Amino acid sequence: MTLGWKVSTEVDPAQPLPPWRPLLFAARKREGRSPGGRWLQLASLSIDGYPRVRTLVFRDWSAAATLDLLTDARSEKCLEIERTPEVELCWLFRKAREQFRLRGTARLIAPTANEGVALDQHWKRLPPSGRSVWAWPSPGDPFDAQGPWPQELSDDSGMPEHLRLLRISLHQVEQLDLKPHPHLRRLWTSARQWQEQRLNP
Repeated sequence: MTLGWKVSTEVDPAQPLPPWRPLLFAARKREGRSPGGRWLQLASLSIDGYPRVRTLVFRDWSAAATLDLLTDARSEKCLEIERTPEVELCWLFRKAREQFRLRGTARLIAPTANEGVALDQHWKRLPPSGRSVWAWPSPGDPFDAQGPWPQELSDDSGMPEHLRLLRISLHQVEQLDLKPHPHLRRLWTSARQWQEQRLNP
């Protein structure tokens, strides 16, 4: 299983990294192997107009400013994202005392899509325990103790049809570094070619 620190093989090596990527990399590295270093909060807009926030696991970078997550097509978030693809992520690094807010446009990729190969690669990287949750009943349905609730899925288990690659193309990144005094707050936008702008914390 990859920790997602290495740039994905899909990333064009000739494409320069935005200046915030090394900062985010360094913050993640300070978290060590803590699982929390891979958890992001995803904010989206629900069908009824209310904000929703969920925690997902960072999987990898598919481009210099595009990150990959995994999700379940049976969950409400997929309908919400199809309707309103603009989302924001909050990535908090406790040891580094830094927070990154990443705004972008989300896209759902199914196993049958042209980019389904990337989804298959993510599936194969999951450990048996990580694959197991995709064999559970539909998320959000009334609980049924009979399940099934497997704890592991073997390496030769087929990729489930409801697995989706959630690919988010970023157009704005904001960093808040709590270490210095005063705190350091910076903003980058793709519209300004990722030029850094200092903000009041």
